[in-house]
Amino acid sequence: MLNENKNYQDGGINVLKPLGDRVVLKAETEEEKTVGGIVLASNVKEKPTTGKVIAVGAGRTLDNGEKVAPAVKEGDRVLFDKYAGNEVEYQGEKYLVVHEKDLVAVID
Repeated sequence: MLNENKNYQDGGINVLKPLGDRVVLKAETEEEKTVGGIVLASNVKEKPTTGKVIAVGAGRTLDNGEKVAPAVKEGDRVLFDKYAGNEVEYQGEKYLVVHEKDLVAVID
């Protein structure tokens, strides 16, 4: 989990610090080739549904004020809903910010 006084760093680049139950992901994209060896353009391919957790918020707050810790941690590979979250660009890198509820599974 993130230290409240520091931003997570990925390769020396400061990354967004998510709030609440949000998670910052780096979507995993694979270059896809057809049977004939033609590389498909990125706009033709399906939207990626796996990613690496870059940063995790403090967790969800229940109605009674109790905090529920996130089920994922930085470095986890996860499966997420196809159209989940918001894509953001920060310091030249693209990230996806999703609610924890949009994560489907942790990939071991």
